[in-house]
Amino acid sequence: MSDSSAYRVETTSRLAQWRIENLASCTYRKSDPFKMGKWNWHLSLEKNRLLFVKLYPEISNLTRDNPPIASFIIRVVSSAGDRKSLTHPEITDKQIKNNDDFVWAIEVPLTGKFIIDVEFLDLKTASPGGGEPCSIWVNELTQKRSHATALASLSRMLTESIHTDIIINASDGSIGAHRAVLGAQSPVFRSMFLHNLKEKEMSTIDISDMSIEACQAFLNYIYGNIQHEDFLTHRLALLHAADKYDISDLKEACHESLLEDIDARNVLERLQNASLYQLPKLKSSCMRYLVKFGKIFDIRDDLNAFLQHADRDLIAEIFHEILNVWKGF
Repeated sequence: MSDSSAYRVETTSRLAQWRIENLASCTYRKSDPFKMGKWNWHLSLEKNRLLFVKLYPEISNLTRDNPPIASFIIRVVSSAGDRKSLTHPEITDKQIKNNDDFVWAIEVPLTGKFIIDVEFLDLKTASPGGGEPCSIWVNELTQKRSHATALASLSRMLTESIHTDIIINASDGSIGAHRAVLGAQSPVFRSMFLHNLKEKEMSTIDISDMSIEACQAFLNYIYGNIQHEDFLTHRLALLHAADKYDISDLKEACHESLLEDIDARNVLERLQNASLYQLPKLKSSCMRYLVKFGKIFDIRDDLNAFLQHADRDLIAEIFHEILNVWKGF
């Protein structure tokens, strides 16, 4: 066995195995980390008069804030001859934070090659509300299935117009939607439906500043079914809608996306939108692109046209940034 493989723990599903060659007296050996559940784990062996086997999670913020509550069966199996084994009594719901929380002292002398075999029966974390610990495996799988089913159902409600109760009029078309879904995502929509506004009385919402394609992308986001290509195509319209209807997660998604592909063709438009919608990271990135990286000289004509119509405060910020950079030379 090579030096590197001597410390490697093989894993599959919920099973971990560490193969050990002859272990000399007064020996300490610690495995490489292995992944099980959310945590990286270690096994360690210490051979003196007795053989001490330890299982513990790697020290990390996750372990400190959310230590595993483990149920497992651990065995030592001889890998030669008749494969005799020693089995520790089953461990149930034991919280393990450090390398002293589970120690198995084995009095039976072990010779030759053997395997440390750990079968994880369950891994739990403490409930945030102080209730019963939650299994990460059952909980995560159930949640994923539940979320997928809910999103698929929401998508069908929109695409198949199932029991729609509100009509959205875009600039060049209309589409049906659901008050409850819109109100759950947007406090502005919720207010429309709670008060005696025309949207409540007439069961229509006029969004005349969006095309039907952009409006469809907007609704697809709200219903959890937007495609990445549609998001990129309509993200400026989505940003406007997110700001107008107070959908903060969509606004932040647009903000982050607009940071990713600033170039000479769009930087002035991005800067204007950053100022209009109060997007500080986008404004700072556009300023750096223009001034610190010197791209302001590559788009002089466009910049001159931009400055004729830009907000005075924004113009002042641009010149202030230019002066700061020049002072550094």
